[in-house]
Amino acid sequence: MGMSRNKQDYSIGFVGGGRITSILLEAWEKEGDLPGTIFVNDSNTDVLKALKAKHPAIESSTETSKITGCDVVFLALHPPAIAVVLSEIKGKLKPSAVLISLAPKWSIEKLMTGLSGFNRIVRIIPNASSIVNEGYNPVTFSSAIKDNEKKDILRLFKAFGGCPEVEEDKLEAYAILCAMGPTYLWFQMQKLRELGVSFGLTAKEADKALYEMVKGAAKTLFKSGLAYDDVVNLIPVKPLADDEPVILQAYEAKLKGLYEKLKE
Repeated sequence: MGMSRNKQDYSIGFVGGGRITSILLEAWEKEGDLPGTIFVNDSNTDVLKALKAKHPAIESSTETSKITGCDVVFLALHPPAIAVVLSEIKGKLKPSAVLISLAPKWSIEKLMTGLSGFNRIVRIIPNASSIVNEGYNPVTFSSAIKDNEKKDILRLFKAFGGCPEVEEDKLEAYAILCAMGPTYLWFQMQKLRELGVSFGLTAKEADKALYEMVKGAAKTLFKSGLAYDDVVNLIPVKPLADDEPVILQAYEAKLKGLYEKLKE
């Protein structure tokens, strides 16, 4: 990668054509600034066909050979699938290429070992909200990535929302909080949408009210300067107070257990 290159100058490869690849492609499309060439590799032809129908600008292949010649290669796989792919592409990446891993659990050191010493590696924890050019996608760079290259890579990520540089050992914590975080909230928001309509609001009225409420609630908790107890006491009626212990226990048990697995 060279200094101050435009997105159109890059050839981009994705190993894996699943949800997150589609989300990142959608982010670039919404921004109206797709990279020049995009190859997507997946062993499943049905996955590639569906992705191509949704994102016609991509080129797809079941072989990794086109991917390994790209300037930037995204490893868009779940952790259990990574070892096999690393063995397939090691020794085949261009020396100037950058490998970007989207997975938790696989450290830069572990990725380097799997790639026989290739060290031009970036890790990012992607967020589903990138589909609307929002979200929080923490990034860690290997020491082989120079400062000017970091700027180029972050420009490439701009459409994904916030992409702060963080310490690598914190990425799994961000995976639990940010990458999976929307799933802790969406089902509750959806139920409130449905209830709002059942109470006589139009769908548009319910959505507008809830969207603004969620923004305001977050700002009050994180930006008001009030202690948590003071925030909670701003509202005297708490209809779900009796259910909170059960909900909190689910957070405690499920998320701590998952974090421990990711850090093994």
